[in-house]
Amino acid sequence: MKYQNLLSVATAMSLCATMAFAGSSTMDFAQKYEKECQGCHGPIHQGGVGSDLRPKALKSKEHHLLVDVILHGRDNTAMPAWSSTFSPDDAAGMVDWLMDWKNTVELTLDFDEVYKSWTPLANREALAKKYPVGSDGSLKYKGAEVKNVKDITFATERDASLVDFIDSTTGEVLSRHKAGFAVHVTVTNKAQPRYAYSISRSGKLTMFDIGAPGQPAVASVQVGQESRGLAVSPDGKYILAGNYNPGGAVLCDARTLKPLKVYDTSRVIDPDGQIGPSRVAGIADTPYGPYFAMALKDAGHTYIIDYSKPDFPIVGDIPNIGKILHDCFLNENEGEDFGRYFQIASQGSDLMGIVDFKTKKLAAKVYTGKKSKPHPGQGSSWFNKRLGKQLNATNSMNFGSVVIWESPSWNVVKKVKTSGGGLFVGTAEDTPWIWSDCVLGKPDKYNEVHLINKETLQTDRIIKVGKTKGQLIDAKSGKVLQEWDATQHERVPVNEKAFGQEKIMPMPTHLGKVVKNPVQPRLLHAEPANHGKWTMISEWTTGRIGIYDSKTGKFIKYIENLTTPTFTYSVEHRQHVPGA
Repeated sequence: MKYQNLLSVATAMSLCATMAFAGSSTMDFAQKYEKECQGCHGPIHQGGVGSDLRPKALKSKEHHLLVDVILHGRDNTAMPAWSSTFSPDDAAGMVDWLMDWKNTVELTLDFDEVYKSWTPLANREALAKKYPVGSDGSLKYKGAEVKNVKDITFATERDASLVDFIDSTTGEVLSRHKAGFAVHVTVTNKAQPRYAYSISRSGKLTMFDIGAPGQPAVASVQVGQESRGLAVSPDGKYILAGNYNPGGAVLCDARTLKPLKVYDTSRVIDPDGQIGPSRVAGIADTPYGPYFAMALKDAGHTYIIDYSKPDFPIVGDIPNIGKILHDCFLNENEGEDFGRYFQIASQGSDLMGIVDFKTKKLAAKVYTGKKSKPHPGQGSSWFNKRLGKQLNATNSMNFGSVVIWESPSWNVVKKVKTSGGGLFVGTAEDTPWIWSDCVLGKPDKYNEVHLINKETLQTDRIIKVGKTKGQLIDAKSGKVLQEWDATQHERVPVNEKAFGQEKIMPMPTHLGKVVKNPVQPRLLHAEPANHGKWTMISEWTTGRIGIYDSKTGKFIKYIENLTTPTFTYSVEHRQHVPGA
């Protein structure tokens, strides 16, 4: 059965289900679940970052307790309080709907359906000829917005469905592009850094030419209904996008986005020996060989694809890594082992699985702590001079713990306590720290980012942004090293406008009014930028990105007027990070 038929059946089923369980609520539970819940709980309610919500898993739960969790959330987890958008009747209706939900439709990844959605949006070759870019990324034409494409950082505005391109040397937002609901991941083409890509949770893969004025989109393709991972081969020829629904991955030509092959994971064996669908989570390329790695979230496997061979075969299948595989990063050991190890988080087994591209086997399991749910995000890998070893780090989602281990012996060397569960750790050559957020902690702590010394493995400084002021704090003495004005401003509304075959959002030219009732800033994802001079930190709840000095941690300025900024990606920084 094709996508469109399946979608029409699913829509009809969800409408009936919504009407049956609405009661005094008018909420469309199926639509609400798809938009807000399935990212953590899964498209068929099987769980992941969030709990398993299938009727069998819920039958022993107390109805009123589930309602309470929806309304008030759970501390130190990814489950927020929904009381601002759910009434008690809405929450009760959602629980009823979940308890009686039936998995009537499972999609299968279909190459023909993906191919039909492939849409060229601009003439890539004409743009390259008109706006030449050197092999080093320098722009070779008059009137260019930046000197080099590596000066650009792109950011995602989750709830506004936008990808932004920012001049990393000034903080100016160059352009804002509509790129599908909840844009999730962005990557660049290391062989041809003028080309950038984004994947949205709604399954839209978009390619941009960031060497041309306005950074126009040149192609798009709908790879599924819900997607996550993205990776470009180091030779710049191929891009692989991972799907949650339909389960699988789509391989495309990285120069055109023309679909080349699909890898369906609708029928695979999970760690309990059951056959069923699996989402594809972490995806990475590697400089170690002509390989992509793709993690089967629900099956506990990792596939290795060889893109140098005809028909791009799967040449490695590594099973029994753990339950609920999620995000990943590669080691940065210098020399021949650079990028050799695919380090994948197993959130259902509280470990990092180490997959060896050389042997195509599981090299080790690094246990991160009971109920820790590791979430490395972009991860961190650096050489520690004191120990004389390569170290790697992940955050823990359920409590404040940054877990650090060495490679290639894979022993945990330190667990550094932070203020709450986090999603991202990041570092770079030009900063003395790994930067860890606490975005899943309690509200009085999720406004902190901890700066952990890469040599001593101790927290040196804490960035803390309150409702009206921000502070840089010495972690040992508690002394305030810097204080700045963190006054919040209302976002200035703007209307979309036509731009080639796209519709984009212009950047407001002024700040809005001061917010009368400011919210607690929620800080996440520290990204090196401006050739290592700056580190950018997103503030989800305040709609801005903070810029900090990478060497001192001191605040520099804000980029304002954004909507739920989440992920930032520096083209220059990611050129040097394997698999990023």
